[in-house]
Amino acid sequence: QVRLVESGGGLVQPGGSLRLSCAASGRIFSINVMGWYRQAPGKARELVASINSGGSTNYGDSVKGRFTISRDNGKNAAYLQMNSLKPEDTAVYYCNYKFTGGNYWGQGTQVTVSS
Repeated sequence: QVRLVESGGGLVQPGGSLRLSCAASGRIFSINVMGWYRQAPGKARELVASINSGGSTNYGDSVKGRFTISRDNGKNAAYLQMNSLKPEDTAVYYCNYKFTGGNYWGQGTQVTVSS
């Protein structure tokens, strides 16, 4: 089992920034992909960004140029720096951890962008 603990969500004004953190513990494999997904009310869960253990990244089209994903393999942690936030970024953000034979989700953290 892998446990994911997220932190860093909250309320921010449009144009502001937030940084999300995700710490993984338990059955950690050296080859894995960590990522962030989000789900707004009435919408499907969508990929925000992902990063593999080698550092290669992938971003959803709506966040390219504004969000940056990074990771610290020594801490089994991933981070999402979110800049130039828009009201449409409002959603519950979920950390995801994948490896061969496993796919795990965090409990989610609310991000609200509103004036």
